[in-house]
Amino acid sequence: MNLEEHRLRELLAQLSLKEKIGQMTQLHSHFYQDLNEKAAGQMMKMGVTDEMVGNSGSVLGASGAGRIKKMLKNQLEKNRHHIPLLIMADVIHGYKTIFPIPLALGCSWDPTLAKRASEVAAREASVSGVHVVFAPMVDLVRDPRWGRVMESTGEDPYLNSVFAQAFVDGFQGDDLKNDLNRTAACVKHFAGYGAVEGGREYNTVNMSERQMRQDYLVSYKSAIEAGCRLIMTAYNTVDGIPATANHWLLRKVLRDEWGFDGVTISDSGAVRELVPHSVAADEKEAAMKAIEAGVDIEMGTFCYMHHLERLVNEHKILESRIDEAVWRILKLKNDLGLFENPFRGADEEKEKRVVYCRDHRDQAQKAAEQSCVLLKNSGILPLKQNQKLAIIGPFADNGAILGAWSWRGDPNATETLTAAFRSEKIFKTYSSRGSGILEGNRELLNEAIKTARGANLIIAAVGEASNMSGEASSRAHIDLPECQLELIRELKALRKPLVIVLFNGRPLDLTPLIDDVDALLEVWYPGSEGAHAVFNLLTGRANPSGKLSMSFPRTIGQIPIYYNCYNTGRPLAENGDKKKYVSKYLDCPNDALFPFGFGLSYTTFEYSGLSLAAVRIAGSMSVQVTVCVRNSGKVAGSEVVQLYIRDISGEVVRPVKELKAFKKIDLLPGERKYLHFTIQESMLRYYHSDLTFKSDDGKFEVMVGGDSVRTLHVPFVLSRGRLVLIHDEAK
Repeated sequence: MNLEEHRLRELLAQLSLKEKIGQMTQLHSHFYQDLNEKAAGQMMKMGVTDEMVGNSGSVLGASGAGRIKKMLKNQLEKNRHHIPLLIMADVIHGYKTIFPIPLALGCSWDPTLAKRASEVAAREASVSGVHVVFAPMVDLVRDPRWGRVMESTGEDPYLNSVFAQAFVDGFQGDDLKNDLNRTAACVKHFAGYGAVEGGREYNTVNMSERQMRQDYLVSYKSAIEAGCRLIMTAYNTVDGIPATANHWLLRKVLRDEWGFDGVTISDSGAVRELVPHSVAADEKEAAMKAIEAGVDIEMGTFCYMHHLERLVNEHKILESRIDEAVWRILKLKNDLGLFENPFRGADEEKEKRVVYCRDHRDQAQKAAEQSCVLLKNSGILPLKQNQKLAIIGPFADNGAILGAWSWRGDPNATETLTAAFRSEKIFKTYSSRGSGILEGNRELLNEAIKTARGANLIIAAVGEASNMSGEASSRAHIDLPECQLELIRELKALRKPLVIVLFNGRPLDLTPLIDDVDALLEVWYPGSEGAHAVFNLLTGRANPSGKLSMSFPRTIGQIPIYYNCYNTGRPLAENGDKKKYVSKYLDCPNDALFPFGFGLSYTTFEYSGLSLAAVRIAGSMSVQVTVCVRNSGKVAGSEVVQLYIRDISGEVVRPVKELKAFKKIDLLPGERKYLHFTIQESMLRYYHSDLTFKSDDGKFEVMVGGDSVRTLHVPFVLSRGRLVLIHDEAK
């Protein structure tokens, strides 16, 4: 035991039971302000005393270096042992400088970019007094009805795991204690939250342990291996038991199997919600089940504060359970250097220089340029200069393009698409709303039609309001609101080139409009500098390179739809099947409107020469894959080269393909590159029916291409015994 650890143990031994429980309670920042009579009355009604506030260990929702330093100073004076507070905040994709939403960053297929985005967010948050950020969210998502798909990086376990590591690395760096530009990362939501039934927020999750391990736990494990300091429990059930009371999940898997020794924290109110979940009769039992499962900090409610002491005195829980939780909390505070410097990075003067600075905004713009996905282009893009443009729609001159989790972002200070075009002065630009986001207006529509008539080309800026995605924003219908569809129909009737720019937080049902438009650029919620990024993409100053990290359905009836599905015993043939008794719809194709990995460019790429250095992998050996990619167009571009593998025959059903590697490359016109990937035996492992994680001998197929559908294919064999050649097996 080193000196620091010895001192922490001494401090823990000096704490009373009430003080320990205080460290396990997170209060909102308004409890630490000067309370008026009404607020004080509400505090009394909730049973929260000044003593409890003085003993509390962490705060949610505070911001601003000056305010936080004042709060910390007051709290240190109240706390008998002068234990510093942990300041935690929702910094999902930026603090004040807002980057594209995580789903958009996933579409960049560039983990380095995600790491830089997290570095900027950590720098701004830390200088403003924040110690812990509630990010990254690494839930696997396959149902776009769920509003929180915007917080994830998509539907693939491998891609999500790569981004999980990048985000954690960006937030925490290599020296969390001494690097004051970093924050501790709290990974969420553990576990399986992205699989809520019906895509409905806070709903039930029900799946086998094998599927949970194969698909849903992968990215959490990656974040833990990257060193994340905290884990947030999910609201949902796991095998019938809410995650916040799930002993198997929080102790057996997280602690025992994975060796996680950081802090666990409930999502807001999740401990008390064990009561309506019907696994606890009251708040007292909820507190008992959460602490026994291994939840260190309760956020947002007061079950621990009101009941843990009594539970210990009644011998219903051991005080050692509380000691282990408080130890982890104190250790986190020590790892952040808070005992030596309770204010840590908070600095009012530096805050003015760093937060929302030009360099950070430039990085946000570059991120947005790489995160947008060109879904359709009939040749109308990039725009030719000196045209008369009409920018029409509810997002034409609207700065609310930051997304639901842009906590400190300011839509009023965010450049709009119209402003970005007018600032460059290379087009004659007209602008009109045309409609609201959810409600139409005939007067607005007539004005927009009149504006559009005088233009050579129309840009329709449409989409979802920020509060239509994110937490508590599930949608049963994920098409554009009817007023916006009507606007698009009226604009199309003018028989002018029509470009759609789509602002949204989830994949939408675009079938009603996709055939009526000449080009469609998916820009998501692109962040603080999103408008100028979109301008650069539309004009060709930047070449679109984003690729979808989540499939777009043809209709909600296909949901959930994802590329790495199972084949079924009666699969639909690739070229379409006229038989009735196969797995298909009578009224809709099976495939996605836009598949995972899809995205267009202003140039084209040709794939050729896919080959393996050997047709056999023996034991722990590896084999090299080579493919040639050529820029066959007329402009420079970036391509995401994607490698998928199919296990032809497994002990349990295996997906039709699984992403195993990718590389993003830049190519000049006519340039070609030979790319090399390595297939290792470990990439072929999966969870068997007895939950062993291993590979099987047999046939496999490697696929390489520009998306999950258009690929080159080569077979190979895994064999730990004799040499097996492909042509021998085919006889």
